[in-house]
Amino acid sequence: MHIPNTANTVLVLGARGRFGLAVARAFAQAGWRVLGQTRPGAVLPTEPSSIEWLAIDPYDSHALAQAAQGASVVVHALNPAYTNKAWQTQVLPMIDAAITITRALGATLMVPGNVYNFGASMPAVLRENTPQSAGTVKGQIRIAMEQRLQHSGVPSIVIRAGDFFGSGSGTWFDTVLVKNIRKGLFTYPGAPEVSRAWAYLPDLARAFVAVAQRRAALPAFEVLHFAGHRITGQRWSDVLAPIAQAQAWGKPGAALKMAQLPWPVIRIGALLVASWAALLEMRYLWFTPHALANDKLTALIGPEPHTPLAQATQAALVDLGLIPGPPVGAVRPAAQPTAQPKPIH
Repeated sequence: MHIPNTANTVLVLGARGRFGLAVARAFAQAGWRVLGQTRPGAVLPTEPSSIEWLAIDPYDSHALAQAAQGASVVVHALNPAYTNKAWQTQVLPMIDAAITITRALGATLMVPGNVYNFGASMPAVLRENTPQSAGTVKGQIRIAMEQRLQHSGVPSIVIRAGDFFGSGSGTWFDTVLVKNIRKGLFTYPGAPEVSRAWAYLPDLARAFVAVAQRRAALPAFEVLHFAGHRITGQRWSDVLAPIAQAQAWGKPGAALKMAQLPWPVIRIGALLVASWAALLEMRYLWFTPHALANDKLTALIGPEPHTPLAQATQAALVDLGLIPGPPVGAVRPAAQPTAQPKPIH
């Protein structure tokens, strides 16, 4: 059953963050009333102006539920620092708070998932029923988090996706891949020929909206996979090279140079820097081919929102201020269903 979006209100927990703001924008553009939770004292974005900000601590469940009365969907976009210690102490309390708030509202809880659950032995194609055997701290926590959702009794939907890019800074794309692109250098952490799952964030955000509008057709707990883009390091280089040439980055006439991330240096630094240790533990993701099969998602919503890679990359670089273009959050042309990658069977 399709639920008209004109009558719906969404509460986005952590709406000030990268994923949260992208989702808030997508719901607002789709005509929803958007309530954006942020911590008291946070600097707020100026757009979209339709977001109603709730400056309430996410652990103050009673106050937040009272302020968000009428919300039929809650999106959990809270995220701790990337260290294992932060994950061990914060991830499960955060999801518990989200469950409490959602239960009080009588709403549906939506959560972004990732591929950490499957571990280093994961197959090349990941489906919703693929066995989960994570050996890392973060992978085990993600498994526990989804189990907690499943047994909470609160209607819950996990949409699993690959690495984010687009809609600002804070992921591998901007902190590593294109960090030095103005110098004509593209840095890649893995084997250039290994294909990995990536999610252009505005596309994933639109998928959240589409699923929310069809949530009545789902069971009390559901996991869906968002295919996004399957990209190798070489493909990234091929897409970025003409952009670098057009911007005259690097030495005149020189091709975009690909460099490898110095993992041996990170291995040494991991003895002292907690965030480096956390990165090192997840190194396998850059050397293990993986893609997400989206059959269940497309059966529910139709074609997955999908912006062609060259266009998405251009927009991501605009959002980072590396090339000129519309400001962050500007409404871009809707993704074309015909541009979807071939289904994974």
